[in-house]
Amino acid sequence: MPDVAPRLRDLRRLRGLTLEAAAQRAGLSPAHLSRLETGRRQPSLPMLLSLARIYGTTIAELLGESAPQSDPVVRAGRREPAAADGWTYHQAGVPGRAMQPLRLLVPYGAQGDLVRVHPGEEWMYVLDGRLRLTLGEAVHELGPGDSAHFDSLTPHRLAAAGREGAELLFVHTLLQSPDLHPHP
Repeated sequence: MPDVAPRLRDLRRLRGLTLEAAAQRAGLSPAHLSRLETGRRQPSLPMLLSLARIYGTTIAELLGESAPQSDPVVRAGRREPAAADGWTYHQAGVPGRAMQPLRLLVPYGAQGDLVRVHPGEEWMYVLDGRLRLTLGEAVHELGPGDSAHFDSLTPHRLAAAGREGAELLFVHTLLQSPDLHPHP
């Protein structure tokens, strides 16, 4: 992921954001964002999601993938997986779309305390292992075949619940969820 660092810096500047403003929106310190932009730290998937939303782009663009392909089929083994902060993720869709599907491998103990809040929606389906999903104050343990779909403005945290880790299908959007309970 060596090309991610300059893209992060270029997108921030293109959006007219200072290092401090972008860091504050992402819930990072300016020093941490600076290390991401210079390649001295590798961003985790939640950080990439947050920065992609702030910069109005997709993870695919941050990773340097090209515009949408005319072929909607993604063949197994065609793309190299990416790893960050212990997570391994495989692109499972074509780049440049509003919906970003991934296959995630979440090892035990990786990013267990990281809480995220951002616009959009997330959907996940557990393929193997057990996943602990914290939504607000509620903690859910999901096993193979279980899924969750939620508005990502809800504070949330993902962690493998067992030492064997967890494998899941994960889809996120950059779009804000509609208000299901509008207030007059």
